[in-house]
Amino acid sequence: MWEMSRGLNPFRMHWICVCAPTQGFSESPDLEFEYADTDKWSAELSELYSYTEGPEFLLNRKCFEEEFRTHVSDKKWTELDVAQHRAHAMRLLDGLEVITREKRLKVSRAILYMVQGTFAECSSEAEVQHWMRYNIFLLLDVGTFTALVELLNMEVDNSAACSSAVRKPAISLADSTDLRVLLNIMYLMVVTIQQEDPADSAEWRATRETFKTELGSPLYNNEPISVMLFGMVTKFCSGHAPHFPMKKVLMLLWKSILFTLGGFEQLQNIKVRKREELRLPPLPEDSIRVIRSMRAASPPASASDLIEQQQKRARREHKSLIKQDNLDAFNEKDPYKSDDPREDEDDNDDNDNSMEAEPFPMERDEVMPPPILHPPSERVNFPKGLPWAPKVREKDIEHFLESSRSKFIGYTLGNDTDTVVGLPRPIHESIRTLKQVILYSTQQVSNIETWIHFLDIMCSTELLYQGILPSLPQYMIALLKILLAAAPTSKAKTDSINILADVLPEEMPTTVLQSMKLGVDVNRHKEIIVKAISAILLLLLKHFKLNHVYQFEYMAQHLVFANCIPLILKFFNQNIISYITAKNSISVLDFPYCVVHELPELTAESLEAGDNNQFCWRNLFSCINLLRILNKLTKWKHSRTMMLVVFKSAPILKRALKVKQAMMQLYVLKLLKVQTKYLGRQWRKSNMKTMSAIYQKVRHRLNDDWAYGNDLDARPWDFQAEECALRANIERFNSRRYDNNQRNPDFLPVDNCLQSVLGQRVDLPEDFQMNYDLWLEREVFSKPISWEELLQ
Repeated sequence: MWEMSRGLNPFRMHWICVCAPTQGFSESPDLEFEYADTDKWSAELSELYSYTEGPEFLLNRKCFEEEFRTHVSDKKWTELDVAQHRAHAMRLLDGLEVITREKRLKVSRAILYMVQGTFAECSSEAEVQHWMRYNIFLLLDVGTFTALVELLNMEVDNSAACSSAVRKPAISLADSTDLRVLLNIMYLMVVTIQQEDPADSAEWRATRETFKTELGSPLYNNEPISVMLFGMVTKFCSGHAPHFPMKKVLMLLWKSILFTLGGFEQLQNIKVRKREELRLPPLPEDSIRVIRSMRAASPPASASDLIEQQQKRARREHKSLIKQDNLDAFNEKDPYKSDDPREDEDDNDDNDNSMEAEPFPMERDEVMPPPILHPPSERVNFPKGLPWAPKVREKDIEHFLESSRSKFIGYTLGNDTDTVVGLPRPIHESIRTLKQVILYSTQQVSNIETWIHFLDIMCSTELLYQGILPSLPQYMIALLKILLAAAPTSKAKTDSINILADVLPEEMPTTVLQSMKLGVDVNRHKEIIVKAISAILLLLLKHFKLNHVYQFEYMAQHLVFANCIPLILKFFNQNIISYITAKNSISVLDFPYCVVHELPELTAESLEAGDNNQFCWRNLFSCINLLRILNKLTKWKHSRTMMLVVFKSAPILKRALKVKQAMMQLYVLKLLKVQTKYLGRQWRKSNMKTMSAIYQKVRHRLNDDWAYGNDLDARPWDFQAEECALRANIERFNSRRYDNNQRNPDFLPVDNCLQSVLGQRVDLPEDFQMNYDLWLEREVFSKPISWEELLQ
């Protein structure tokens, strides 16, 4: 499907990435990035529009003012009272039901102008955002969103528009006008209502909760709104609707899932609640908060640090004892390192194939100041010891008990994790401690009947899973196709899908300045698509795993089947620092700045300069999401871990460690940890600093022999059997729970209640009733009864 899977030489691709000019790592500062569900509200608003859509802001205003002056006085919208506002909103809603397409589009643009905050009457961005919230809650209250969903359904099913788009040699912004206007309104409504403000009235808070419930319920064509949007994605990728504005569809899909299912904070709350329901001990930590307290590896050294470090090197030969306290800091010089300066840097081994032309920054002494130079107030923020509490699986407890039984008693009990008879008291204490940190997903599999009781609650996650289950493989393939087309490492091909339909103007640029502006717009467009898809996949994986682990495994397995692992590695096989620091934005053209300020004259110099930000938030967010997805797909799956090894991911991931952001580095180290045992002794010897980073940054687990490859479960002949067994369990789970036409009697529910079984009316055949006395004599009275066997 892509170059690595076609067997082409991947080394040339690595060399291209390495040889590209990069920013000196020792000079780059730590990235002040705070990972969250979304960027700032203003940023999420501006990313909805491409710069090519700029002229449509005035067109929306014109349509509104014509409707407004026809039915209302010459007053401004901001001067009317609530009753007048509501009356005009109802009037516009009635206008959506007219037959004429041109009239409907004009009314839709008028509603879009309201949703955009009636910006012509505002003097600041804050004022625009205030009127956006007011107008959106007003429109939602009169039932606008439901009408928009019906119109969107009608446009999706418009076969004439689809046929026309398929026949066109080149599709532009004009082909998706009706869809774009509807999707713009719906997106702005979802994103704005999702924003909570302490100043919101009780009525608004109640409206928000009601809308959230309706959005996740099968109220629109008997399916949640997200399922309808997934259908648009697959229809677009199939080639039947190339005019669909896919960026807007994906952004609305992401925000709908985020609003109805919840973000990272809600995920943590759900996890805590479900552990309480299963009577498991409370969570020892919040992963996101722990990572936020960590700092990136290898901070840049100041002049004083370098001088002090040189002096320390001169004294090193006289140093015979190293304080243990100094070993607790991550950015520490390795005490076991040779004094030979030629061995100061990790060398590349056969696995890296000498593809990294520059040394790994995390492993340079020049950027590792000794911890004693940090002031005491700074060291308080970095506590000693490991940052993570341990976790165990049911399998780990089984192995521990089996080895203990064999050692002390000489017998085994298979998968029994409760019987501790005959074992020493310290083993009893160990088992109790291990069970306190057992994984929630392990409990889901072992307590399937308890979980089915939870499913009866029919939460939003369960409703969404039921909605996408019949076509989930197609949805995953479609998302990955779009992700591949939007990746900066992908080459333009004639058979690839066109994701630029909603960014290309009708008339192509004729000047250098217009071409530069369109180039920025196209790159920005692709970045936003990657951001939305990565967030969608991560949210679904996390919510499905909490709802039930087999739902997560079903989605994960189809992502693996669709080549998600090599696709993400292909994405990272680029100059990742350049991608994260890309300047593909024109801040003066971003909404709402562009509608309340007089725009300056754009020049080639201003376009090349970009913004003044240290990094691009959306690109760093996308990279972390993709790394987290890759971790979720490969965790505890030896066959998928081997895919990381086969596709030579180690040098690609090591280059990603150059990004000085703690969270991104952590997930890269996790991916390196799972494959370390397969990379060979020479790789471990040449990358001891990376190994040390893994020891100090990544969570430790019981009997996890990750560094030496002694794991019995890692036998290569078990890989195919592992995936097949998992697939069989998933199919059994889906058949038992969701297949209404199941024919296998083993999956049919069994009534075990004595009263209901005996109380059922049974119609006996007529010949049986006539010969009932004979049946009693033959089958009951003349049969000897062994009461002892019955009692047993």
